[in-house]
Amino acid sequence: MRKTTFLTICFTFLVSLPAMARLGYIWTDFQNYAVDFQDYLTNNIDETVNPAGEGSFTAINNSTGALNLPNPIDVRQQVIQDITDNSLSDIFENNPAVQGKLIGNEIERQLTRAATESYFGAKGQERLQIKLETVQNLIENINREADEARESNQNILNQLAGLGQAATGQNFLGRLISNQTNLQLQINRQQSRMIAESLGQNIKQNQYLQYSNLNLANISQQVEEANNARRLDSAASVARLLRASSQSDLFGRE
Repeated sequence: MRKTTFLTICFTFLVSLPAMARLGYIWTDFQNYAVDFQDYLTNNIDETVNPAGEGSFTAINNSTGALNLPNPIDVRQQVIQDITDNSLSDIFENNPAVQGKLIGNEIERQLTRAATESYFGAKGQERLQIKLETVQNLIENINREADEARESNQNILNQLAGLGQAATGQNFLGRLISNQTNLQLQINRQQSRMIAESLGQNIKQNQYLQYSNLNLANISQQVEEANNARRLDSAASVARLLRASSQSDLFGRE
């Protein structure tokens, strides 16, 4: 029931999205990508972040922005706050503060996996295949049209060279210019589609890199906290040894 409600809230306006990927239609493509992204989270969060599953769904829903993607920093903060406030724990960790950080880290890992699944999963690969095939066809079409235009222009020039009347020559010259203009417009249109597609792919790659950077930042923070904990343990051990040695010396005196 929870999963159904979550999907209904997040994806109502995306139900009618076309499944077919179209080169250059980057907003439609990103919406399909976001649907796959949220689908992965919906199907995997429950199994990996217990006992905070319900709060995690709420945090993801509340932090979802205009692109239908959750803000990873906001999700993490909300989940940690929820676990701390409700003193949630599991069989492995009974400290809510530590448990909150662990669940927050796992959610960020799930976000990174969701981005990977959305891009290289079955649907993502299907979209990429269509786009790659479309680009290949565009290049072949442009090359063919360029060859045809070159042949047509050469024919016009050959005919123009044998003409003696200026009016007829102007007519052929106009056809020559028209051929060149139409070919250039066609090339510009196809280039615009490919440039737009490149922008869309770069945005998704940057998103994935940011998620990866968050995971690296968490690893760095955990290493630092572990080092601090070891230093505290070492200092406490030294203090205990000093106290034990001083007591031993005191009791050994006559």
